[in-house]
Amino acid sequence: MAYRRTPKIEARMAQTRARILDAAQSLLAEGGYAVAGMPAVAARAGVSTGLIYRYFESKSDLFDQVFRYAAQHEIDICAQAARYSGPARERVARVAETFSRRALKGWRLAYALLAEPVDRTIESDRLHFRGPYRAIFAAIIRDGIAAGEIAPQDDELLATAIVGAIAETLVGPLSQRPRPEQEEALVEGVKRFCVQALGPPP
Repeated sequence: MAYRRTPKIEARMAQTRARILDAAQSLLAEGGYAVAGMPAVAARAGVSTGLIYRYFESKSDLFDQVFRYAAQHEIDICAQAARYSGPARERVARVAETFSRRALKGWRLAYALLAEPVDRTIESDRLHFRGPYRAIFAAIIRDGIAAGEIAPQDDELLATAIVGAIAETLVGPLSQRPRPEQEEALVEGVKRFCVQALGPPP
């Protein structure tokens, strides 16, 4: 007869797994992948290194899960910002500002998610998770076209260009702690570029 875990055991295992993921993400936010080794994660989570491998096959598997959770959290926040009821240009600016300000505030984690050298699994995740950001901007652009606020054009292509430009613009500043006096100018510059990329009103 196969062993079946009790609900109490399942709950305890879920709590341990969540604690490991939280520990890994907090280390990532403090010093990037370089300081987030398995022994450090284990110490932060209050478990043995060996126990981590009962929940995750490898360091790559662990940080794949961390990346997916952290990236989806940011996507959800940007999607919420996109639901702002206003003109398309204001909505694009709002999403761009939300993404930029959050990235600059949590610059170390943002750099790890966007550009820090990693293995192929995380690189694949990065490409995959650009898709939802493109979809957010493309939907706003389509709304703007339908409302006559934006000239008809390829919404997917423009959304792809905007997402790529935001990421490329922020990579440099995020590679080291951004200076507070530069942050506001950077955010305003990103917003202005994204709005201007939509072209003049028809």
